Amino acid sequence: MDTSDRSNDEYLARVMETAVSAGQIMLENGAEIFRVEETMERIACHFGVDSGNFFVLSNGILTSGGTSYSNVRYIPFKGTRLEKVALVNDLSRRIGKGVCSLDEASVELERIRNLKAKPDWEQVLASGIGSAAFCAIFGGSLADCLASLVAGILLYIVVLKVLPARMSKITANILCSMFVTALCVIFMQVGFGRGMGNMIIGAIIPLIPGVAFTNGIRDLANQDYIAGFTRLLDAMMVFFSIAAGVAITFLAASRLGVELVQPDVMKTDALTAVWPVQIAAALLGTAAFGVLFGVQRLQYLNVGICGVAGWITYLLMTRCAGASMIEATFVATLVVVIVSRFMAVRQQCPVTVFEICGIFPLIPGAGIYWTTYFLVIKEYGRALSTGMAALGATAAIVLGIILITSLPGKIFKIVKKTAS
Repeated sequence: MDTSDRSNDEYLARVMETAVSAGQIMLENGAEIFRVEETMERIACHFGVDSGNFFVLSNGILTSGGTSYSNVRYIPFKGTRLEKVALVNDLSRRIGKGVCSLDEASVELERIRNLKAKPDWEQVLASGIGSAAFCAIFGGSLADCLASLVAGILLYIVVLKVLPARMSKITANILCSMFVTALCVIFMQVGFGRGMGNMIIGAIIPLIPGVAFTNGIRDLANQDYIAGFTRLLDAMMVFFSIAAGVAITFLAASRLGVELVQPDVMKTDALTAVWPVQIAAALLGTAAFGVLFGVQRLQYLNVGICGVAGWITYLLMTRCAGASMIEATFVATLVVVIVSRFMAVRQQCPVTVFEICGIFPLIPGAGIYWTTYFLVIKEYGRALSTGMAALGATAAIVLGIILITSLPGKIFKIVKKTAS
């Protein structure tokens, strides 16, 4: 091999390694498969490596380029840091515009990789606020919200400081849901809160796998079927683990003589049901998940607006239009995804930053709890009813996300240009 061939091979390897590094950061921090592939292709093509081929799975990247480069990299999911996804996405666009050299891109990727997570106190506080807000959304009283606030704070202290880093996801979610359920049962017994169901629903919300659920649907919409079904299966396993933890705690409590049957179990509180409280709760709760999912701080308000848009739509449909829960969830999902796509174009940011958090008020977390609750107290008819309603709401979310995700992106860009 002559010197020029060696030089070309070295250049190709540098470009491909830069592209793979960008894809790895995105994949291990919660990006969709198609966005990872698009980003890697954009970087490679800009630097003149048109022969690069990237095959991305949910936990790995297979790469080949020219006749001399191939790479297989296993990439385990490290946790959701949407800030990193947004920064790499922005970097790839700057590379595509020719304002960032290969050396500068490598340095910037290393900086993004080493970004510190949000401070523990911020995540703990966000967990508490999110739990309290969602307790209000699902009908809890102010006392219930306060109990959920405490439980949510204690939950995330356990997540960050107590659980071993290498514990399996299934075991961790079972233990965490057992912990918050036990806390809420104890709170109920000592008179701290009056609606055990609403307290538990709010407290377990931080465990809901919103990233895997939403990205799985988006991957399916983009015909990445392997990754889509893998991520949805992962989300379903987390849902099952949460339900198992709640059920185990309830069974243990009943063995200890704790009375689990509550009057008016699904009654909503009149004070927190008013529009201003519901809107504020949706804003705070969605923004809190922006913190937990590592969204950039300047996007917290925009994330909250997406959640509010969807939740207002849901309330209008159920309270004013007489729609069923499934119908309202479907229409509200359409609104969340549309608003998220407009936000993404306006802010030059990946749509998942807004969509994952904005969809949270619509995810049937309450359905998981009530189905488990009715099974434990042996009211199987009501368990079947609530379980089917939760499945219907889930299907409505899936269909809504797929429909709007399938729309061409230029529609939203044209509207933006018209508005400006």
